[in-house]
Amino acid sequence: RKFLTQTCPPWTGFTLFQHLSVLFRQHETVIPGELPLVQELTLTLREWAVIWRKLYVSNKIMLFRQLQQMTYSLIEWRSQILSGTLPKDELAELKKKVTAKIDHGNRMLGLDLVVRDDNGNILDPDETSTIALFKAHEMASKRIEEKIQEEKSILQNLDLRSQSIFSAVHTYGLYVNFKNFVCNIGEDAELLMALYDPDQSTFISENYLIRWGSSGMPKEIEKLNNLQAVFTDLSSTDLIRPRISLVCQIVRVGHMELKEGKKHTCGLRRPFGVAVMDITDIIHGKFIFYSFKGLWVSLKLLPGDLTQVQKNFSHLVDRSTAIARKMGFPEIILPGDVRNDIYVTLIHGEFDKGKKKTPKNVEVTMSVYDEEGRLLEKAVHPGAGYEGISEYKSVVYYQVKQPCWYETVKVSIAIEEVTRCHIRFTFRHRSSQESRDKSERAFGVAFVKLMNPDGTTLQDGRHDLVVYKGDNKKMEDAKFYLSLPGTKAEMEEKELQASKALANFTPTKDSTKDSFQIATLICSTKLTQNVDLLGLLNWRSNSQNIKHNLKKLMEVDGGEIVKFLQDTLDALFNIMMEMSDNETYDFLVFDALVIFHYYNNCDAYLLVLNYYVANADDSSKTELLFAALKALKYLFRFIIQSRVLYLSFVACMIAILRQMDDSHYSHYISTFKTRQDIIDFLMETFIMFKDLIGKNVYAKDWMVMNMMQSRVFLRAINQFAEVLTKFFMDQASFELQLWNNYFHLAVAFLTHESLQLETFSQAKRNKIVKKYGDMRKEIGFRIRDMWYNLGPHKIKFIPSMVGPILEVTLTPEVELRKATIPIFFDMMQCEFNFSGNGNFHMFENELITKLDQEVEGGRGDEQYKVLLEKLLLEHCRKHKYLSSSGEVFALLVSSLLENLLDYRTIIMHDESKENRMSCTVNVLNFYKEKKREDIYIRDSYYVYTQQELKEKLYQEIISYFDKGKMWEKAIKLSKELAETYESKVFDYEGLGNLLVSMASFYENIIKAMRPQPEYFAVGYYGQGFPSFLRNKIFIYRGKEYERREDFSLRLLTQFPNAEKMTSTTPPGEDIKSSPKQYMQCFTVKPVMSLPPSYKDKPVPEQILNYYRANEVQQFQYSRPFRKGEKDPDNEFATMWIERTTYTTAYSFPGILKWFEVKQISTEISPLENAIETMELTNEKISNCVQQHAWDRSLSVHPLSMLLSGIVDPAVMGGYSNYEKVGCVMGTPRRHQVVCVSPASSNGIVQLADLLLDVPLLMSGQMKFMKSLLSTSHFLGDLKPPNQECVIGFLHGWAPPGSVTAVPIISFLLCSLQSLCLPLSLIFSAAGKDSTPERSSILPLLGFSNHFQCCSGI
Repeated sequence: RKFLTQTCPPWTGFTLFQHLSVLFRQHETVIPGELPLVQELTLTLREWAVIWRKLYVSNKIMLFRQLQQMTYSLIEWRSQILSGTLPKDELAELKKKVTAKIDHGNRMLGLDLVVRDDNGNILDPDETSTIALFKAHEMASKRIEEKIQEEKSILQNLDLRSQSIFSAVHTYGLYVNFKNFVCNIGEDAELLMALYDPDQSTFISENYLIRWGSSGMPKEIEKLNNLQAVFTDLSSTDLIRPRISLVCQIVRVGHMELKEGKKHTCGLRRPFGVAVMDITDIIHGKFIFYSFKGLWVSLKLLPGDLTQVQKNFSHLVDRSTAIARKMGFPEIILPGDVRNDIYVTLIHGEFDKGKKKTPKNVEVTMSVYDEEGRLLEKAVHPGAGYEGISEYKSVVYYQVKQPCWYETVKVSIAIEEVTRCHIRFTFRHRSSQESRDKSERAFGVAFVKLMNPDGTTLQDGRHDLVVYKGDNKKMEDAKFYLSLPGTKAEMEEKELQASKALANFTPTKDSTKDSFQIATLICSTKLTQNVDLLGLLNWRSNSQNIKHNLKKLMEVDGGEIVKFLQDTLDALFNIMMEMSDNETYDFLVFDALVIFHYYNNCDAYLLVLNYYVANADDSSKTELLFAALKALKYLFRFIIQSRVLYLSFVACMIAILRQMDDSHYSHYISTFKTRQDIIDFLMETFIMFKDLIGKNVYAKDWMVMNMMQSRVFLRAINQFAEVLTKFFMDQASFELQLWNNYFHLAVAFLTHESLQLETFSQAKRNKIVKKYGDMRKEIGFRIRDMWYNLGPHKIKFIPSMVGPILEVTLTPEVELRKATIPIFFDMMQCEFNFSGNGNFHMFENELITKLDQEVEGGRGDEQYKVLLEKLLLEHCRKHKYLSSSGEVFALLVSSLLENLLDYRTIIMHDESKENRMSCTVNVLNFYKEKKREDIYIRDSYYVYTQQELKEKLYQEIISYFDKGKMWEKAIKLSKELAETYESKVFDYEGLGNLLVSMASFYENIIKAMRPQPEYFAVGYYGQGFPSFLRNKIFIYRGKEYERREDFSLRLLTQFPNAEKMTSTTPPGEDIKSSPKQYMQCFTVKPVMSLPPSYKDKPVPEQILNYYRANEVQQFQYSRPFRKGEKDPDNEFATMWIERTTYTTAYSFPGILKWFEVKQISTEISPLENAIETMELTNEKISNCVQQHAWDRSLSVHPLSMLLSGIVDPAVMGGYSNYEKVGCVMGTPRRHQVVCVSPASSNGIVQLADLLLDVPLLMSGQMKFMKSLLSTSHFLGDLKPPNQECVIGFLHGWAPPGSVTAVPIISFLLCSLQSLCLPLSLIFSAAGKDSTPERSSILPLLGFSNHFQCCSGI
């Protein structure tokens, strides 16, 4: 409470926190004297308060507000109940409101379902039968769902497709409210509305018929403002059709022509018009009202089948609403949904005009007759909204030889009448003159039988009917024409028999030219068009073909089976029960059952079985019980393999097991006649239990039912464990597979999600522990005992049981872990003693493999790592032979766990790619060291052969190197792959493509621009960092053009709580042991490492640039510091360098952008610094000169600038500092340079060697040097005295005795020698005649040393 009020500033919800403060004190005790409902209210509000706060923190505003309003209501109602002032009836009503609100809120929040009795009291599972508990769950779930849908229906103006109410249903209805029809027809009209798919050119639904009067109002005045219909049975697949249209066909009912008068024929159905509207958006819930021109309707999509729609939308759909069904079945056919509709469509015909000059005005009359010729009254339905009619008359087309009607009507006949009925079509010419019309008689007849000779129903599709003509009355005699073929297909199949009947009724020659086509669609749950399914349904009358029909059932289309699911299942189970003496039928029935979802007659069977089990002590019923259980075996198999478990069956099975005590189990086992019977029973039971546990029979929020099932299963498993120990333990009777199934069942039970208490809220956890305890501990201890009971059989379960036992030990329950982790040591000991190898490698490899899988799956924690290491070390150290190897293994597993936990933490919670890759590499390196690379080989490569895999990997790696501009590495791999193409697989086409790519790589190296990245040293100090970073230093490779400031900011973004250190000195122990996070970051310089083949060769600068930032493994950071007092005249005299060299485990660039380092710190003296600088400068100038020597076309500007910087240094004091320290030739202090300590003298000699041990160049270089020094750019940048010296050098002389000549001579000595000029030329330019001894030029070396330091090179 304190936390909540502090984190929430004043707002509208604060008063609610104040109300809740009384309820949520930590130590409040619920008073037992309170009403049970008040206690439930208190506990509910406490649980909701915790969730409410989480919703506020996670900013789920809508759900937060909903829960707030519900909580307000519960608090208010709780106060009313506690007041004790409510009358009894009001209290009962309030109780219903409270329980409904609690149940709704729990469902909304994903909490457990509360099951209640009729009075709203919570059911006690110990006092309630299992079946009653199951039914209570069903009723509660249904009641809550209906309540939620009722509330959501108020918000139907929102997008219906986005509402959960639509995602929870599979059937929909389209509500149509007919508002008005304005059209000047002048006669009565029929409006036939239907849903139409324009893409498939088919009507989806039957017609909704409206009869409209000539006065502009409905024919039936009582239907005024009450013309509405629902197109039902639409499925979700109908809603996602690309297009759906509402089509309204308008038929005029009256004269042949509108101008005709009274003497003309009336009552003719004539085509008038059609209206079409695209309602795709309406089906998607986007519009509610729309209109045709002159036709107004309002539309609304309603979720649910007809029953649900009538209940949930009673304000729209009432008894007067017409129901237009889909011409087909809905997505789900519910049991008891009996339907028997036959849709007949008049397609087209072609009729000879006979003696008439013009084509006939053909009217088709359709009616249904039985085989005796009796007319079935009201069997034809032209459209929803009206009762059936006995005869349907088609539209009449005026003088059309080939009329096309496409009129669909529905034929509804009692199921028992279908076999005897047929549809008759008569054809008549209609005259516009009434007098003539009355004399017109039918000129032809056609018929189609609804049943085929084999007992199946008329097939769906089009049928070409034979049109019979004749003048005799026998044309209307059903007994007569039914003996003739009704369709042209039948006529072609049969040979017409020359009989008297045919002779008396032979069609004329003209009649053969007439044709008539219809289409039929059967929507029936009782009439099948499949002969194999029919044979099964009528199996009793055809028992000799049962086996054939059962086999053929597997080939029947699933949609056809679903329509007759209940009848089919009844037939299957009747066959199984009545033919139980034939096991062939048992297996065939079982194979058929596994494809079904539903079983209808299970309850009666289970009641009998329940009775037998309850009276198992009665010896007279033992045989009956055993016989009943034989059938139960097949039902168990059905339950296991069915896609959807039949919940009530499982509930009944739990009810049976719940009633059995120890004596029942013992007695039942004793009834098995052979040992094999017991094995079969246990094997199937273990498999069934494990499958039921794995499939989650009941919904997650059915907590009481799930816990009931677990408790019953636990008791049964323990009983069966006793049977295992008693009958299958010794050496002769041991059954490995049976024991193996037991262990896997027990582990599956222990790890089931419904028992993982730590994943639940504290309130739910307390509730479960109080009522049921922690069942994981009980089964876990039993697993431990059963393992130790195995004795010498243990070796048979290694390594197969390592994984299951690991799952048990990973359960986050301390006592269970302590009890089961020692099993690992027992496995090690067992393999060591019985494997014959004197090791436990099988156990070790399996544990490492399974540990990787389990930790990656989210299991395991730091406490488990510590406990596992502790217990394994304790047991191993006590063992005579495993003390050493066991301790190594324990530490190895602990190290692996640490890496895996770090990896999982980073992968799940850290978005940094660098951190993720680092942890991944740590794990991979661990497996590589242990030679377990197989663990991280990915399945994606298993589809390739070894050669294909090698080639694919090469190509992928080369592609990545190309993208990363690492063309040197791409070339190296390309050469290896080229060797394979050329010499092994002889793929010359692939070789050609590869060589083209290599050529582009070489070209990119020379021409493409590759920015050199900077490298940064980063130290992570403090205990606040993860273990793989803590108190370690890493070298990072920066991105292109990334500065240190940007890089530091990027790192601090990953660790926002880290404090950036300003000093580059290593931190002390106080920083390293601090609980905080400290980060140190500074730039380091890579140390170039050229390949040996590049030494002393004129390598282009573009190639060298690559190695300055790549293929590097050493990095340096230099920090200047002073020894002794600072010389005011020359600050460099006491300046030293602290050089820190970092060496990484791998070279850059590598698999990571960072690697951990080792560091070595050294101090650099001024002389050593001069030597190092001289080496770098000589190398730099030498490379530049060699490049110009190889290519004279290169610009000399870079080299001239380099020499100018040496001759005329603009910073650091230049030559004057050298003269001040007495190092200039001819001054009193000139010998101070050579009079040094023995340690320094070696450095001076080394410096001298840098000048004197330079190979001589060809005389041709002199010409190049003179051309360089004579450039106006070079001379123009020098001071006048130095220009004079250079000019003298160019002409072979120097001004003798010139003071400025001395430093120039020294410059030429160091710079020209560095440029590899012959020594004779150097001293010639200095005014010497010959090369001097080395000792005589040592004073000059002092100048060179100091000059290089001062010039900043």
